[in-house]
Amino acid sequence: MAHDPTYNSPNPFDTQKPIANVKHIIAVSSRKGGVGKSTVATNLALALAKKNKVGLLDADIYGPSIPRMLGTLNQKPAISASQKLTPITRYNVKLMSIGFLIEEGSAVVWRGPMLFKAMDQFLRDVEWGELDYLVVDLPPGTGDVQLSLAQKVPVSGVITVSTPQNIALIDVKKAIDMWNRVGVRQLGMVENMSYLLSANGDKIQLFPKGEMNSYLDSKKITKLAEIPFNPAVSLGSEAGVPIVESQSNSQEAQAFFALAEKVSELLPL
Repeated sequence: MAHDPTYNSPNPFDTQKPIANVKHIIAVSSRKGGVGKSTVATNLALALAKKNKVGLLDADIYGPSIPRMLGTLNQKPAISASQKLTPITRYNVKLMSIGFLIEEGSAVVWRGPMLFKAMDQFLRDVEWGELDYLVVDLPPGTGDVQLSLAQKVPVSGVITVSTPQNIALIDVKKAIDMWNRVGVRQLGMVENMSYLLSANGDKIQLFPKGEMNSYLDSKKITKLAEIPFNPAVSLGSEAGVPIVESQSNSQEAQAFFALAEKVSELLPL
């Protein structure tokens, strides 16, 4: 894997080792908060799990949302015979999050080295078992967690999430640049909250269409999906029953199923 010579290490990938029995690791990234990255990661994982063995790692140490979005609040992982954490299983997906280890309202006040160690433990000290795909929901930014993931394990590819407008794309471009610098493959972009469907089927733009399409063309990055906006998507996440499970026949759920098919084609087993 190539790496950026400006990155603060003579060879940042010397410690990179695969996770035993995990075939593909998929990063879901944005740098921008509020674009629905966790929603995309969650529904992608559930859609992939219809045909594959899937894990979902909530790597947002400061703001974990996966326990609430998957209806697993207040559940605690057991310790296996090998002294590893046993993931919580929900909708046939193996889950791990700092949110299972601390109270929901508790602040995590950690600096870089502690984040680095936490990522190592979530990757190495969890009994993931055999997985076809491990989806990693990353926090906003391009900092310690993202770089720790790229340094510690071979990431098969990254999916970047953005909403349509340029004010979001400005930040998302920086995430794409970071992954390029550390040599992680760009699987493509998901345009979330792309449009709202009216009662008669017309597409209503909630956000102004920016330069996303021309930018992706210039970078030769594929747009993997345009996910419609629907309050049912966020309501399902709040209730712990994501749209892929709560309304599997909806256009929004079908968009996630189509996304999962594309990811499976890009990362065959």
